[in-house]
Amino acid sequence: MTDSLAIRKFSDLANPTRFLALAARILPWMAGLTALLFAVGLTLSFASEGDYQQGDTVRIMYIHVPAAWLSMMCYTVMALSAIGTLVWRHPLADVSHRAAAPLGAAFTLIALVTGSLWGKPMWGTWWVWDARLTSVFVLFLMYLGIIALNRAMDDPSRAARLSAVLILVGFVNIPIIKFSVDWWNTLHQPASVIRMDGPTIDGEFLRPLLVMAIAFTCLFFTLHVMAMRNEIWRRRIATQRRMAARMATRGE
Repeated sequence: MTDSLAIRKFSDLANPTRFLALAARILPWMAGLTALLFAVGLTLSFASEGDYQQGDTVRIMYIHVPAAWLSMMCYTVMALSAIGTLVWRHPLADVSHRAAAPLGAAFTLIALVTGSLWGKPMWGTWWVWDARLTSVFVLFLMYLGIIALNRAMDDPSRAARLSAVLILVGFVNIPIIKFSVDWWNTLHQPASVIRMDGPTIDGEFLRPLLVMAIAFTCLFFTLHVMAMRNEIWRRRIATQRRMAARMATRGE
């Protein structure tokens, strides 16, 4: 009985009207939590001491690392949505991955730009074509390709299926990004936070980094829900315009 009730509640969210009502209730709380976390995270970031080697440039880490994490997490959300589109035909799955693509592109661009700003004083160059940087740049191009595909096709259902297939094929790049520093010899440092033997980064830097990572994650989900809401409204307006055009044609 409990399982059937949970399934029914989950299926209720497939109704765009119910989703819009839920979004209206939770968005103010999500936005408030995001603002609070950023206030705390930025305060800790500026209050922390500079690194003995990198100096104050280490503070770029508090933006660069969360943005890099979000660039991969966003694509993972899109991949799950793509499965929902192809397997379960969930009405909001296509809306989800369509809304997430521009956000993923933005986070990836932030990661690339801040990485270059950090790399110049540390490596002596703005860019190197090593495995980590190249695979992240490929991820950025994939985001742009998915956005272009969604906007280039007039048939929403066909665009949803093709985009879902492209997303799932491109997901192979996510483990490449994650493990590139372990598989190849690169300038980019290996993982120092998410490790089997625990973080190797000092607590002075780890605390603000984790708070900023949570803040960026809340920002993504807040913007994602807002973007899904806007996409539902956009589709409803487009449907109403098509219906009005048909009625006008019949009236003539």
